[in-house]
Amino acid sequence: MTIQHIAGQRLVRQRIQGSGSAPLQPGEVVRLFGAMQAQDYMQAVWAVGLRTPSAGLPQVEQAIKGRQLLLTWTLRGTLHFVPPENAKWMLQLCAPRILRQAASRLTQLGLDDKKLERCRKIIYHALKGGRQLPRPELLKLLEEQGMDTTGQRGYHILWHSAYNGLICFGPRSGKQQTFVLLDEWVEHSRELSFEESLAELAGTYFTAHGPATVQDFAWWAGLTLTDARAGLEAVRSRLQAEMVDGSEYWQPLSDPASAALPAARAGVHLLAGFDEFILGYKDRSAVLEPETAPLIVPGNNGIFLPIVVVDGRVAGTWKRTIKTKGVELQISTFAPLDLLAQEGVRQAAERYAAFLNLPLTRLEYLEVT
Repeated sequence: MTIQHIAGQRLVRQRIQGSGSAPLQPGEVVRLFGAMQAQDYMQAVWAVGLRTPSAGLPQVEQAIKGRQLLLTWTLRGTLHFVPPENAKWMLQLCAPRILRQAASRLTQLGLDDKKLERCRKIIYHALKGGRQLPRPELLKLLEEQGMDTTGQRGYHILWHSAYNGLICFGPRSGKQQTFVLLDEWVEHSRELSFEESLAELAGTYFTAHGPATVQDFAWWAGLTLTDARAGLEAVRSRLQAEMVDGSEYWQPLSDPASAALPAARAGVHLLAGFDEFILGYKDRSAVLEPETAPLIVPGNNGIFLPIVVVDGRVAGTWKRTIKTKGVELQISTFAPLDLLAQEGVRQAAERYAAFLNLPLTRLEYLEVT
């Protein structure tokens, strides 16, 4: 295996490139990954939809409403789609470290334990009995009870409540996402020990993201390297390792991706912002040139743009504009695309438009200089 083959294998294992495996439904996609970053909602549902050829946006949102996948804060302190039954043990594994890291910021905002506990009580009574409230209404209730939600305090109150296992996101109401009580929304939760949680997370990660290193796993899960290594050790009998350019890459013992096509034949894909193809790894050099890396995170502000992937490499970014008559896509490439790649972009753009159940009314190319 070479660096050039890593991208091709990841495309197949992540269900971006066809592997001949049976197609998955939205909830099964999330279960395969264990967790899929979902900081941008509309990009996150596309990340799921891309890997579910038969599903459009309504089917992905129905899966959320049907509790087949859950949106909440989990790994690395940010939003993810996770299997509902896994949310609690993932919080028990990750929350203590994340909350310790956030302590100084909460202090800066004047949110001490007493205030946060009071906020949780207000939120609990507002949502109990199966109620679903959008963020503005929930923050308004907190304000009416004398709690200051200005200056990012509202966000951190909800974030802290989620990491304490009180709330998660429910289905959207119009264009607003709602909050629900985690205990009421999730009917069944798996119970795992700390060691079992590390093993479960490691096994899931390397199955969906391999070939990957233990450093990649530690970054993705927000774990210490010591804990990441313990998780890897627990499942190493199900994995195989290979040295590539001095790094040890792990992947499942037997998988269709092991015979993946070289990246040079991997086609064209329009991937979501924050897609696991990028965000799933600490080291992204297998798919992204160092000199173009800043172009997918302009201003180094933590916002990852949707990306154009050509033959396993990130070749540009894209953005959409939805209008009355359909969807317009603007493609910004790092270098000119040949005619074959341009045709691949058009096909990928039409697939995205079909996901939204809209016609593709315009496809425009720009070159990043």
